[in-house]
Amino acid sequence: MSKQLPPFQRFLDVHRDVVWRFLVSAVGPVEAEDCFQETFIAALRAYPRLRADSNVRGWVLTIAHRKALDAHRGRARRALPVADPVAVDGRAQSAAPAPDEALWEAVGELPDRQRSAVVLRYLADLPHRDIAAAIGCSEEAARRSLHEGLTTLRKVVPA
Repeated sequence: MSKQLPPFQRFLDVHRDVVWRFLVSAVGPVEAEDCFQETFIAALRAYPRLRADSNVRGWVLTIAHRKALDAHRGRARRALPVADPVAVDGRAQSAAPAPDEALWEAVGELPDRQRSAVVLRYLADLPHRDIAAAIGCSEEAARRSLHEGLTTLRKVVPA
């Protein structure tokens, strides 16, 4: 008896929370909505071609990772108009961010691969093999990216 993929709705129900958490941590809550929709639209289009023995969790997180990268690239190309530039100037703020905010700001400043490795490990609870598949590298490179990301975070975020 050959294994079959579940109906797409069941697949969506099982994986939506982990994809949502990954995207919120990767791109923030505002852009996460668009990335979430784009992720599952792309998954829906490709789902019929997916092999039944595929790691569907790693597969959908790979799609989400690519959508997050697209969002970061798009953000870098967009100018954001503001009425009062001084009001959004981070240098003018005197209050220190809360510890969790400081940590997630530091995660957001990591290079793409390190940020994705940290988020996939600690929010999606993926093993190194699945992190490697999601970010498109070898398992050893995924381990290295995670290690380098954590080393950087330990330096910039007080314990």
